Amino acid sequence: MYAVECEGHGDVDVLRWETVGDPSPAPGEVLIDVVASAVNRADLSQRMGFYPPPTGITDVLGLECSGRVSALGNGVIGWSVGDEVCALLAGGGQAEKAVAPAGQCMPLPTGVDLTTAGALPEVACTVWSNLVLIAELRAGEVLLVHGGASGIGTFAIQVGKALGATVIVTAGSPEKLERCRALGADRAVNYQDEDFVAAVQDETAGHGADVVLDIMGAAYLERNLKVLASGGRLVCIGMQGGTRAELDLGALMRKRGTVHATSLRTRPLAEKASICRAVVEGLWPLIADGQVVPVIGASYPMDRIAEAHTLVAESGHIGKVLLTVP
Repeated sequence: MYAVECEGHGDVDVLRWETVGDPSPAPGEVLIDVVASAVNRADLSQRMGFYPPPTGITDVLGLECSGRVSALGNGVIGWSVGDEVCALLAGGGQAEKAVAPAGQCMPLPTGVDLTTAGALPEVACTVWSNLVLIAELRAGEVLLVHGGASGIGTFAIQVGKALGATVIVTAGSPEKLERCRALGADRAVNYQDEDFVAAVQDETAGHGADVVLDIMGAAYLERNLKVLASGGRLVCIGMQGGTRAELDLGALMRKRGTVHATSLRTRPLAEKASICRAVVEGLWPLIADGQVVPVIGASYPMDRIAEAHTLVAESGHIGKVLLTVP
């Protein structure tokens, strides 16, 4: 089969769409004939050598895919050859074939086609696990989403509104701010020239944000603590702004706040399977009735993977960057 691999680590010129051996499903896994996948920033980090796959996981890029089940490993129940699925992966999704733990395969949400579904698993599981399962976002609360025009951000806006929250986002251009508002954001803050702490305080009459979904990490830590409401929950899911910063425990304690730092890729299989079940039960109905719509900003065939990485690196997109098997 053909797959996306890296010839060493570095810029996009190390990316290859090349022939590799076909995978085969181990016990508890299914083999998927892939239709689509998507680019995530984790792929860029892996390409540059900063985020290697977990032990035992293929070097082929891709943390999600959609396609049709073509074979079952021993002990798999609940899936049949020919089923259309989308799957959360630890790697291997950007290929003609991929293997996935059966518990991390999900049926397609009603109304979503098989190709679009390739861009769903990572964003759906990330947003639902962090906003609902960890932060326990509730109706009437205030949600601050950094990177509102990203794949995670466009999804989080819609999930937050569906759950009854006031949603405030940050983004870096008028076009992105407008798109965030169109998706339901109550206020969109241009981080290039506006202080998001002041903007949130203004929008909420001094209450602050009950939940902050953060992709920046160290660069935003101090201000994220300032913007938290009493009892607020800061959930860090990215480190685009660095990994090290000073945490003022006194400020956190005075607000009775909590800080969570999470990732999906290295979680135990049982935890990821539990998240996938929660997504199917809680989030798929919101997609089926139109409250949450996947946002695809661009699409490339997998043999043009370098162009897709360049677009994501330059933040030149809104929503997800989809990859299709050529």
